[in-house]
Amino acid sequence: MSVDLRIPEAGSLKAKRTVVKHVVEASRSRFAVAATETGYLDRWQRCELGFAAVAGDHRHVEEVLDAVERFVWSEPAIEVVAVERWWTETG
Repeated sequence: MSVDLRIPEAGSLKAKRTVVKHVVEASRSRFAVAATETGYLDRWQRCELGFAAVAGDHRHVEEVLDAVERFVWSEPAIEVVAVERWWTETG
């Protein structure tokens, strides 16, 4: 899942990274997903985050990503611009 964010109060890269670090680390620990900043690395008020989850059942992955998305939307310091999901199945 890719989440495009705006961080309106960030006045520097340091301020932006504080917000990003919180969202990434909280998502990893709460939802056991892989998470990282994937875009807009040098822009103060923009950010793209990538999240990945793996499970034997696609419904479980959907539930996990839904929970991550709700968490991101609930963060008061950020505005969600767009969310996009990709699915890869094996087997």
